[in-house]
Amino acid sequence: MVEYKGDLHIHTVISPCGDLEMSPTNIVAKAKEVGLNIIGIADHNCTKHAPLIRKLAHKEGIFVLMGAEVTSREEAHCLAFFPDEERLALFQEYVEERLPHIPLIPEIFGYQVVVDEQEEIQEELPYLLISGIDASIDDIEQEVHNLGGLFIPAHVNRSKFSVISQLGFIPPDLKYDALEISRHTTPSEFYAQQPFLRGNTLIQSSDSHYIDEIGAVSTYFIVEDLTFEEILQALHNENGRHVFIP
Repeated sequence: MVEYKGDLHIHTVISPCGDLEMSPTNIVAKAKEVGLNIIGIADHNCTKHAPLIRKLAHKEGIFVLMGAEVTSREEAHCLAFFPDEERLALFQEYVEERLPHIPLIPEIFGYQVVVDEQEEIQEELPYLLISGIDASIDDIEQEVHNLGGLFIPAHVNRSKFSVISQLGFIPPDLKYDALEISRHTTPSEFYAQQPFLRGNTLIQSSDSHYIDEIGAVSTYFIVEDLTFEEILQALHNENGRHVFIP
């Protein structure tokens, strides 16, 4: 088994709240600088930068989980990651079909741009991405798992935009692969507040919107190799694979 350092919640310039320095090239360079082996690309309700970042990161020996941070109808944020570009594209269609067509006002919310490797703008996304899509958290979980993806409720300790803040609890029948805590707490502090959640796999991520936030906190994965399947087994604590938060 090998120990790999991961940060599974990184935004790019697609996210309206993401800094304009968060280009694919800059993200990969910063991830390499801080010693990350695994990164998760999780823009708000959009997956369009993940394939390019995966291509760039592969050259540096960094594994990329491709996905999005989806906002449910209840306004709970959830991480969704997929093993290949085909299923990623299907999920992109699922989200686009359910995203409200609220026009983006860049002066208020920030820009939403898709860029290429040279940081040239290829597309400007017209509808506000931080809106809740027309799907419940249960609907989203089922779609993610039907596509063979990973489903992780995001920053569950936060007082807004988390499943606990929005629903008051985590539904006992919600099938998640792990729970994410933010960089502003620790596992022991979280469990002191939510003791009934002991025994769940926790990951901790930076939720980076600015370049210097990447790798501010991390989760370590003990796996045999850097593959989607190995990461899934680690989150499920199977076959000797596991994760820990330092």
